[in-house]
Amino acid sequence: MGASSADGDVSTPKAIAWGLFSAGLLNAVLGLLQYYHLAGDLASWFASPPEGRAWGTLRQRNQFATLLGLALVALLWLYGIQSARRARWGLVAAAVVLIAAAAASLSRTGLLQFLLVMAIAGFAAWRERHGRVIPASFRLPPPLVLLAGIPLYFAFDALLPYLAAGGDGQVATAALRSRLQPTVVATDSRVVLWQNVLTLIAQRPLTGWGWGELSFAHFATLYTGPRFPVILDNAHNLPLHLAVELGIPVALLICGGFLWMVGAAKPWRERDPLRLMAWGLLGVILLHSLLEYPLWYGPFQLVFGLCLGVLWPASTQRPAANGSRKLATFAAAAWIAVIGYAAWDYTRISQIYLPREARLPAYRDDTLAKLQGSWLFSRQVDFAEVTLTAVTPANAAHMHELAGRVLHFSPEPRVIMKLIESAELLGRDAEAHALATRFRVAFPAAFARWLDNRPDDAPEL
Repeated sequence: MGASSADGDVSTPKAIAWGLFSAGLLNAVLGLLQYYHLAGDLASWFASPPEGRAWGTLRQRNQFATLLGLALVALLWLYGIQSARRARWGLVAAAVVLIAAAAASLSRTGLLQFLLVMAIAGFAAWRERHGRVIPASFRLPPPLVLLAGIPLYFAFDALLPYLAAGGDGQVATAALRSRLQPTVVATDSRVVLWQNVLTLIAQRPLTGWGWGELSFAHFATLYTGPRFPVILDNAHNLPLHLAVELGIPVALLICGGFLWMVGAAKPWRERDPLRLMAWGLLGVILLHSLLEYPLWYGPFQLVFGLCLGVLWPASTQRPAANGSRKLATFAAAAWIAVIGYAAWDYTRISQIYLPREARLPAYRDDTLAKLQGSWLFSRQVDFAEVTLTAVTPANAAHMHELAGRVLHFSPEPRVIMKLIESAELLGRDAEAHALATRFRVAFPAAFARWLDNRPDDAPEL
């Protein structure tokens, strides 16, 4: 797939592009139905957003907007390789639907992605017509047509609410406009989140807190300024996340290495349409990665990996056919085995999180005892044991050790309560007071409810 699409077979790239385009268009249609609360029976299949918003099947508007951005990049490549006028007009109509759905998402991230895609595509189309540096068989829409998509986006932003019956749409328009105000952007919760993360980085700049330890670090730290009010398990910015969990040197090595590879590849000099599509898809995902964490989700990981496969330089020497075929067969068999084990283990461990009547018959009784020994989901088993087991003098030591371990996995009120109660039973009053202080700051409402329900003879906190 590293070979030029101009010279080689394009069946695989077509499958990738059509897959992204189809997924984006279907979600766009569903998102517009959600926007007007017209999803009907389809709503029972997905988590539906409030009326006046759209997120398709992705449960979150920024992820929805990123899928639409990926679909738009794929659509531009498909348009470029089409020769039939009717097919091109069909893609233009689909682009209008994608733009309308992007406006309906109310996503600021999506707006940035859309502006990036249309501006770069417009420049590529201009270069294509003036410099003739792209294969003649590939033809993007005229630059002015591409740039016209930008005012069309804002037109949809203004008009979509007024196409709805009633006055609810006015609220949606006001919400999007208010989210673009400089004062709102400056006071967005993400700004507080990044301030907290920078504080945590300053505490351990060289080694970081450890992979997966951000949520614990956030709970354990008492900030002097505003505090992000919920469990923080991602920095919502990939470089910051690497720095807070792995340390600044590792973050610089990873990010610097990636930037060096991009610089060496010189995407601004790229001429191959397929590789240009891959760079566009990567750009959409990486822009989102500066504001959230799309690479923590399988679909975006898959697209990211496929793009790297397209861009990776093809070898000039073909390996022996038999050896290559055997290696591919072995790798495929090993991967299938891993996926099979993961699916079996997930099915087994998930039983504890289901109502008893919904569990598999073999796991309806003594469920927790039957779930020991998981390689992939041991932390989920520990979490279930902590939250389902009452703390008593007999098990206080075990529960204290277990809750302390689970606190690094999910520092939420149910875990913190068990850790404090077990510390009190073990006579570790100073530790219980320190945990209670952090509990009060991190989850004030949950702390107040827990305090009200404590026995009268419980130690004072």
